[in-house]
Amino acid sequence: MRKADLISEISDKTGIPKVDVMVTLETMFKEIKQSLIAGENIYIRGFGSFITKKRAAKIGRNIKKNIAVAIPEHYVPAFKPAKEFVQEVKNKNFPSAETPV
Repeated sequence: MRKADLISEISDKTGIPKVDVMVTLETMFKEIKQSLIAGENIYIRGFGSFITKKRAAKIGRNIKKNIAVAIPEHYVPAFKPAKEFVQEVKNKNFPSAETPV
């Protein structure tokens, strides 16, 4: 599902115009990004947590030039789903890859 599909689904289920849903989603994504940039984690009960993880400094390799490259310590965004969310997905029976849909 793409963002446009999500906007259509929400609009259809709630009756809210697509433009309003789009503005709301864009604002939500922007606030999540801004909070993570500011070092604040976001916890949504029953859904999951948007957090930043610290990556330690390390030595990487540029295989084309065969030289060592220092990669500094940095932070990356991550999502940790809630236990209830994981359990719902786990209990869902998805069609197998071998079964034609």
